[in-house]
Amino acid sequence: MEYDYHEAMKLKNQLCFPLYAAARNVTNLYTPYLKSLGLTYTQYIVFLALWEKDGIPVGDLCETLMLDNGTISPLLKKMQQAGYIERTRSERDDRVVVITLTEAGKALKTQAKDVPAKVASCLALPPEKAQTLYTLLYELLDNQKRKGAEQ
Repeated sequence: MEYDYHEAMKLKNQLCFPLYAAARNVTNLYTPYLKSLGLTYTQYIVFLALWEKDGIPVGDLCETLMLDNGTISPLLKKMQQAGYIERTRSERDDRVVVITLTEAGKALKTQAKDVPAKVASCLALPPEKAQTLYTLLYELLDNQKRKGAEQ
């Protein structure tokens, strides 16, 4: 069968588009819940990472969140100005900046505890399908990470 670039170039045949649109839609579901906490979605995922493991280098945080330093640095600066985190130089290597939650940052976890359930209740997807989607997306991400490491 011959490759049909006309079909390949249709929006409906692109994997990227439903991933992009779904990601935007799901991320937007968080907005009303995070707005009441004074957070953006990106700040929220930074908090999720720090609530799981506090006191980590910026590089590790970037890797965990799959964000680059240029994206995360201004975000961390705002979070520090708001009193949620501290940025300090590592005692072992002063090139490394370590991010630590303040008491206010730790307390925010309790205020945000209902966000995942509220968002999940807005998803028009049965839990087993949501789990399948989760598994497939992480498989895609892991494969891309491995492929990138090979190059």
